[in-house]
Amino acid sequence: MLPKAKGKITIAVIGYGSQGKAIARNLHDSGYQVIVGLKDRSPERVTARKDGLKMITSIPEAVRQGDIVCFAFPDNLHGRVYETSIRDNLKKGATLWFLHGLSIHFGLVKPPRNTDVILLAPHGPGVAVREKFLTDKSLSAFYAVYQNPSRKAPATALSLAQALGIQKKRLVKTTFKDEAVGDIFGEQAVLCGALAMLIKTGFEVLKEQGIKAENAYLEVAYQLDLIVELIKKYGISGMFERISVTARYGSLLAGPKIIDQNVKKKMKKILKDIKEGKFTSRLNQLDEKDIRSLKKALKVLTHPELEKAALKYSR
Repeated sequence: MLPKAKGKITIAVIGYGSQGKAIARNLHDSGYQVIVGLKDRSPERVTARKDGLKMITSIPEAVRQGDIVCFAFPDNLHGRVYETSIRDNLKKGATLWFLHGLSIHFGLVKPPRNTDVILLAPHGPGVAVREKFLTDKSLSAFYAVYQNPSRKAPATALSLAQALGIQKKRLVKTTFKDEAVGDIFGEQAVLCGALAMLIKTGFEVLKEQGIKAENAYLEVAYQLDLIVELIKKYGISGMFERISVTARYGSLLAGPKIIDQNVKKKMKKILKDIKEGKFTSRLNQLDEKDIRSLKKALKVLTHPELEKAALKYSR
């Protein structure tokens, strides 16, 4: 188990985006030897050095040194990077650590049979992973084992969670399949894609009826975190018990009209495409040019005046 080998086990974190950055720093601060693997000209090398991480090298070299290899780079690159820089450089007995079940479940990465393969996926973005660690609080996280030839994979996953600041009681056992399908669906159909469109649409409806953009933002977006916090603490029913009679009665009348059976049918179609691998196939074809174009394309999910109001109230 990892705690018995502090300073002796090398954890190669491949990628230094939001999640990779938090993971590398938390592991480092927990006393483990961390090596960050990045492209030669990656600007993230400078960021990693500023964060106090001294072992920064190429992806192949990081993998060669890593007893545990963490896939902390974008999912759409997993298959390509694994084939070119990871597979042939793995140490004997190395563990592959995934933050998302997608690449394994949908076959983008086909690991050697003699390699432990684990999933440890914190329920939050990198910023939250780091903030919780620094305040000695714990996020919840999914964990799973896909391959366990060493018979130590479950213990490795639990020890890594501890090193990230995730308490054992906050760990939820799952499978790579369930995490992959559930996570993708949740992002698209509820938490990110659909929620963004719901907020934007409500904002536009109020604005088109003469309500100032700032006011519209405050009504449909600004208080969202308060409602979500109530749901997280008390459930949907508990949230309704803690809001006004007006809000409760209005929700009963309007909610089922907006989110009706047609919406459910569309969600089922999205889930079907995810389960059949259609979404992953498209994701796997994205190149750097496509990623750059996403920022422009994503404008359909927001409104410039809403963004302006958000910036004002975030200060």
